[in-house]
Amino acid sequence: MTKAAVFNAVQEPLTIEEIDIAQPVDREVLVRTAASGVCHSDLHFIEGLYPMPNRAILGHEAAGVVEAVGPNVTEVAPGDHVIACLSVYCGQCDYCLTGRTHLCSNRPARTAEQGPRLSQDGNMLTQFASIGSYAEQMLLHENGVVKIDKDFPFAQAALIGCGVTTGVGAALKTAKVTPGSTVAVFGAGGVGLSAIQGARIAGARKIIAVDMVEHKLQTARELGATDGVDASLGDPVDQIRELTDGQGVDFAFEAIGLKVAAEQAWQAIRAGGTATVIGMIPIGQNVEIPGNEFLREKKIQGSSMGSNSFKVDMPQYIEFYRQGRLKLDEMVTKTRPLEEINEAFADMKSGSVARTVLMFD
Repeated sequence: MTKAAVFNAVQEPLTIEEIDIAQPVDREVLVRTAASGVCHSDLHFIEGLYPMPNRAILGHEAAGVVEAVGPNVTEVAPGDHVIACLSVYCGQCDYCLTGRTHLCSNRPARTAEQGPRLSQDGNMLTQFASIGSYAEQMLLHENGVVKIDKDFPFAQAALIGCGVTTGVGAALKTAKVTPGSTVAVFGAGGVGLSAIQGARIAGARKIIAVDMVEHKLQTARELGATDGVDASLGDPVDQIRELTDGQGVDFAFEAIGLKVAAEQAWQAIRAGGTATVIGMIPIGQNVEIPGNEFLREKKIQGSSMGSNSFKVDMPQYIEFYRQGRLKLDEMVTKTRPLEEINEAFADMKSGSVARTVLMFD
């Protein structure tokens, strides 16, 4: 038995309950959760913007300590500290064999004979993103964890598990921001702040943060934005053009999950520029852009989890943090216990936090 925050239905608070978690088999790893970031992606499911067909354990941005391993695990052992990653991969599909494990088309899962990883009263619970970190324990696949040094703080490690890898990777790996370029980032939450830092690390000369909350713009400046645009004061595209001699930016990132923001990211790029959509735009909504503007060699693309090779990237991001190049302490706005998960989502919806991290004993 383990304690977890259970998603029961759309628009209902999560409830703290005891659930059953299976013992590891094959290449599975049982992890005692130490920290879990509260990510906006989970809120999409609570609000019904993305479907969740079953009662579930949400949460996917986590770090913890290995408690037990299956008989075929070779990379980690009990006592190791790890970061979980939702980009769990099979290692055998076309994507994996061509170095794009983050797009794996055959993610490892339990067979029907092995039974569910999570259950309650004999009924299966969905393990969101193959992680389910709003629980005291996580049962993960070996290809979904990376070992880290035991002296690295858990709250910061959890952020690397999703938001940091997604945002920094979008800048460094998906868009490949170039030195001396100009950048605009729509949304200064955890992912947007990470994209801003990725652009700074890449050497962009101008980084424009766009948000509607002043304190979030201030945090963005502290983490590397050279300019802030308050979208509540007028069209952010016009403001971005004013900051770039009317040309627009070389790279724009949508880090909110809004159709309008994705369209504004396109409008904000100059000829030859690239707009990258990171956020989860609700199912059924289409991003509309003028077809004739493709003649100016403008590009729009998506980014999945920062185009990561997480077992290589995450240790590099840890090293960036140790060198002072990647700031993580400033992104942890608040810590809470698991029992305050609903309050953490309320803080997110109010715009009062960059990231809340749930801390476990």
